[in-house]
This record gives sequence, structure tokens and C-alpha cells, in this order.
Amino acid sequence: MKKVALVTGSSRGIGRAIAIRLAKDGYRVIVHGAGNVDKANEVKDIITSNGGEAEVITADLCDLKATKDFCSKLKTIDVLVLNASVQIRRPWNEISVEECYSQLNCNFVSSMLLIQAVAENMKKNKWGRIVTVGSVQEAKPHPDMLVYSASKAAQTNMVTSLSLQLAKDGITVNNVAPGVIYTDRNIEALSDPVYAKKVTDSIPVGFYGEPDDCAGIVSLLCSEEGRYITGQSIYVDGGKSVQ
Repeated sequence: MKKVALVTGSSRGIGRAIAIRLAKDGYRVIVHGAGNVDKANEVKDIITSNGGEAEVITADLCDLKATKDFCSKLKTIDVLVLNASVQIRRPWNEISVEECYSQLNCNFVSSMLLIQAVAENMKKNKWGRIVTVGSVQEAKPHPDMLVYSASKAAQTNMVTSLSLQLAKDGITVNNVAPGVIYTDRNIEALSDPVYAKKVTDSIPVGFYGEPDDCAGIVSLLCSEEGRYITGQSIYVDGGKSVQ
């Protein structure tokens, strides 16, 4: 029987690339979206047309009740990739409480709840893979993304803690921190040539990443070859975090 991988926020961007890659690796993939079923079904169709297995599930992970309902419906999950996030650009002194909670709930609290929901079966099976998708902003916070960068840092701190607590059960817990990845989230900002040059000048390799650049390392961490890697935060950022 195929192992099952749940990839949150996999109807687009980095999550989409990860879902497609894990399906190629032989996992049955649960494609998750916040509500755009058409986009999620596109990913499912790509997977199934290539001989893989996939299903679609939707839930708004900014809403804690919806997240709890989502968790209650999950069966055995062997691989959990926590990619869904909310990113709001706003000067720090203009952030509303609502915007703060929206980002914290999606980027951190929902991750904790989903790990709580799947970890018990992973323990029973003495095998599991948990990968969070963080951000280069853990090391280089953007001045207009205070809550986003803080929530990603909190998520990675959770990875460090849980990796020690779950290691004896055959469960690895790691974080992958992308840098500037060309996805629909960044298209508008990067369409400004002045801003785009400023961004590329800040990346040592001199170019943006693509979603597939993140999928490869997640594939490794979820495989048997990655069994000896846990508690790590791996930057996929063209060197931006070390500059």
C-alpha cells in the first residue's frame, strides 16, 4: 500500500511543485487548498495523468475551527508537508490585530494542530516525515512583513523541539526555508524592474528560484535516504541567508 502525503497549500506555487514531486516518488498525495477547488483539481489531474494517485481537500487554515474540522477528518498520514501560509505586507506600526491573527493561525497554529492530528499514527507505525516550509525571512526579515517572518521563525523553533521529542518514534522533523521563489505571490512585486534588480542584487547566485528548486530537498527529507536528517532548517535561497 502506498504511503500517504498531505501537502498543505498545494494548489499553487511551491506546494504544487512539492505535491507533484512526491507523487512521482510514489506517494498517494492529498492536495490541499484554501478554497480554490479548480486549482487544486488541476494539480490532482497532473498527478493522475502521470500515473499517480491524488485526492483534493479544502480548508481555510486561517480559521481555527475549520482547521480542527480538517484535522478530525484525516486518516493515516505518513508524510506531512506544512506549506500553506499567509503573507501580508504592511509597515509594522500599521498591522491590525486581525491581520496578525490571520498570519499566526495559518503559519504557526494550524501547523501545530495538524502535527498533533497525524503524529499518533506515525508513532504507531514507527515511521513518519514532517516538513515545514519556512522562509529566508527567518534570517533576513523583510521590514514590511513583521508577523510573517516572526511566525515562520516560531514554526522552525517548533521543528527543533519536536525533532527531539519524536526521533525515537522513527519520525523526522525538518524545515525548508525558501528564498525568493518566482511564484504568483511575487509576480506583482517583481514586475517592477527597479525593485526586481534590488532583489536579484541581494541574491548571491544572481537569480530567483523556481518552485521545483524547493521540491527536490523536500523529496529527500521525505525519503528513506533522508532518514538520518532531523531537526534541521535548510535554506533554499541562492545564498541570500548568508550574505
